[in-house]
Amino acid sequence: MRVLSLDLAPESESDDPGAWVSRVRTAVRKACRQGLTVSGESFDALVRAAVHDPDPSFNRVFLEPALNAFGRGRVQVALLGYLRTGTDLERAGAVRAW
Repeated sequence: MRVLSLDLAPESESDDPGAWVSRVRTAVRKACRQGLTVSGESFDALVRAAVHDPDPSFNRVFLEPALNAFGRGRVQVALLGYLRTGTDLERAGAVRAW
């Protein structure tokens, strides 16, 4: 959220991390539909978020802005980097993101 300069109002009733993650995904998706400009600094954060997202159905929310802004080749190289040097969880996440 910080890297993309998106604001997310705190939800006072829920301390559930799953609810917060869902709200973040929704905010990123909405920002992309509204023409979010992705800076070079946000590339690593987007790919890292996709790799670390536990739900393979939603990692696309983070990958699509990176793909649109930086191209398939750069995203694939980053994912291969996780496959080569990442932890077991990161490797699994990179495979899901691929």
